[in-house]
Amino acid sequence: MKKSLCALALCLLATSLLAQHKVQFLFRKLPAYHKTSDTIYLAGNFNNWNPQNVKYACANCNEKSGITIDLPKGMFEYKFTHGNWDAVESGNEGFPLPNHTITVESDTSILVEIDHWADHFPRKAKESTASKNVRILDTAFYIPQLNRHRRVWIYLPESYGTSKKKYPVLYMQDGQNIFDNATSGYGEWGVDEALDTLAKQFGETIVVAVDHGGEKRINEYSPFDMEQYGKGEGDAYIDFLAQTLMPYINHHYRTKKSAKYTAVAGSSMGGLISFYALLKYPNKFGTAGVFSPAFWIVPQLKDYATKRAPKVKGRIYFYAGAEESERMVPDMLQVFEVIHKHSKAELKSHIRAEGKHNEPTWRDEFPLFYEWLLKEKESE
Repeated sequence: MKKSLCALALCLLATSLLAQHKVQFLFRKLPAYHKTSDTIYLAGNFNNWNPQNVKYACANCNEKSGITIDLPKGMFEYKFTHGNWDAVESGNEGFPLPNHTITVESDTSILVEIDHWADHFPRKAKESTASKNVRILDTAFYIPQLNRHRRVWIYLPESYGTSKKKYPVLYMQDGQNIFDNATSGYGEWGVDEALDTLAKQFGETIVVAVDHGGEKRINEYSPFDMEQYGKGEGDAYIDFLAQTLMPYINHHYRTKKSAKYTAVAGSSMGGLISFYALLKYPNKFGTAGVFSPAFWIVPQLKDYATKRAPKVKGRIYFYAGAEESERMVPDMLQVFEVIHKHSKAELKSHIRAEGKHNEPTWRDEFPLFYEWLLKEKESE
């Protein structure tokens, strides 16, 4: 009898946790110039921030016919666009607004007021913030594995031009957001400023950052096919890093070529693919910085990590923010435990109670990662 009651209780608990609630977004105010026939899209951490997902959209939006979605209990972030991130909701000067947040506990309706769309305003050139140690390696570096071209950035340490020594290398994803506010969508990581300061205390490194592929970003950063977003091209992208870009960097710059001195890092989908890079090429990448990884988008990754973990002997830095989504921290910790159980890798996890899924948070976290990355004094 007790076993039956216990099983029933567990069943009810599971049902409660999986229950979906209807969330209605009803539009009380739209910009005066907004055409009623224009489609409005809802993007959030529940649909991987897709700015043009037809399943989260409506035309002729008003207080009676808005956007209705199903969400489980939890806290979520979201924004509205009318087709892309250049056309996101904005304030009176055209600057994108911070993410909205909602805590779902039951069926609910939200009245939405949108003052402006960002693309209504003339695009203002943002001042470059890249330091003098940053340069564009190539505006159209060829990716033979994907038959595409991509801008690639490089940060060379202050001493590079006056010394003959060799340097570690850190490869980073989403290059638009790493060094320069002028190219970033929602702020930069400030990696160049951080290294200019931290290098004096912890040591210097070369940083190579590859721009993401815009609409192809999710595909390029996913190693597995996805039901919602289609074909995963992450294998080809990581082959590009390991087989094309890395040999080029090692040939043209003074680098420490062993995996011990080669790291890879990124956030969200960029964090996912950076983790995958270490799993696929443990003899080329010795360290991974895995910031706010979007592990939920490819459940297959956990099985792959279990199989590959015994080959991983490097180091992995896991970071997540408690205010990102309901699944962010649990998903990350599950993968952390897989690697901890099946490998001899050195692991570090950091969870910020106030951490959000955005560039300012990753900018704050990067110095901690860099200190951990170079905590061992150089032996060469």
